[in-house]
Amino acid sequence: MKIVVIGAGIGGLAAARALALRGADVTVVEQSEAIREVGAGLQVSPNGAAVLRGLGLDPAAIGQPGRAINLLDRSGRRALRMELGSQAAGQDSGYYFCHRADLICALAESARAAGARIRLLQKVDEVTPGTDPEIRICNTARFRPDLVIGADGLHSRLRHAMLGDGKASFTGQVAWRALIPAEKAPAPEVRLFMGPGRHLVSYPLRGGTLINLVGIEERGAWAADSWSQQDDPRNMRRAFAGFCPEVREMLDRVTTCHLWGLHRHPVAPQWVSGHTALLGDAAHPTLPFLAQGANLALEDAWVLAESLGTAGEISTGLARYQDARAPRCRRAIEAANRNAWKYHLRFPPLRLAAHTMLRATQRLAPEMMLRQFDWLYGHDVTGGQTLA
Repeated sequence: MKIVVIGAGIGGLAAARALALRGADVTVVEQSEAIREVGAGLQVSPNGAAVLRGLGLDPAAIGQPGRAINLLDRSGRRALRMELGSQAAGQDSGYYFCHRADLICALAESARAAGARIRLLQKVDEVTPGTDPEIRICNTARFRPDLVIGADGLHSRLRHAMLGDGKASFTGQVAWRALIPAEKAPAPEVRLFMGPGRHLVSYPLRGGTLINLVGIEERGAWAADSWSQQDDPRNMRRAFAGFCPEVREMLDRVTTCHLWGLHRHPVAPQWVSGHTALLGDAAHPTLPFLAQGANLALEDAWVLAESLGTAGEISTGLARYQDARAPRCRRAIEAANRNAWKYHLRFPPLRLAAHTMLRATQRLAPEMMLRQFDWLYGHDVTGGQTLA
């Protein structure tokens, strides 16, 4: 089967390796001149790590194992600590803090090693869906494969061809991303500082040499849905000026940051059309309040390759893929949407009550908070299989 994957991101490259390992002739087309990503961190949870292992990759060689998630108020007082695995027993938690560029590089190398070709400087002009799909590249090149996979993100050309322009809505929230050097190796833990109308997340990368920062603020001013726009670090510092010295000290060391508006995009009502299929953010964009964007894309890649590999016809495999993935992705996105307001409580009595409840949970049932997501983190789409 000849397959063209549009987009050399996490989902596209994972799909390329998974499909090539199952015997497909795979070409990835990417508009950039090099395989690279905006420098930022991401969290790979156990459900995503299972896919990496199934693809023959070691997540511990790509990222740093995580130990705990801490929820703190803006004064720095801890409200809840969630342990990730049993450190005393030497158990790997299954959670990893990865530099996005490191994960992209590992997936690209592994896709090529499996036989997939990655063609750069291939900006897609138009995609014609159907049983005989065609991709037209801006440099006049054309591809007519057996199957086209659109893994080209929020502004997917394939999604546009299949469904037209989607109606995204601004959430009234913006996000900053920044990386700073670590002055000393921090504990391998997430620290999430909650405040009125905003929160800030920090965790280490690359063995504790870097700290990844993500700040979210509620505000009325519209911002574009793009990771590439830079912002003045002073704006990020002003947004969290009322937070504890630990937060202010980290933000004082920010020299470059990126800002983007958080927009709610609907899950695609239709993921497949003829011999074309959407994957990752092209099918189900998610807000960053459950850290599942990359993990869901990895799951998509595995399930798509498996569905095609076990079906007699392309159309049957694609139908199985959509049926298997759409309900789970919708549930994860709804859970992420619900998480947003929990960190941003403005009414002081409500905020006090919520944080008091978290501290009570810490004393009485410390594992309860994490167990509520067993359906998400504990699900392994590979069933323990390894392709490589």
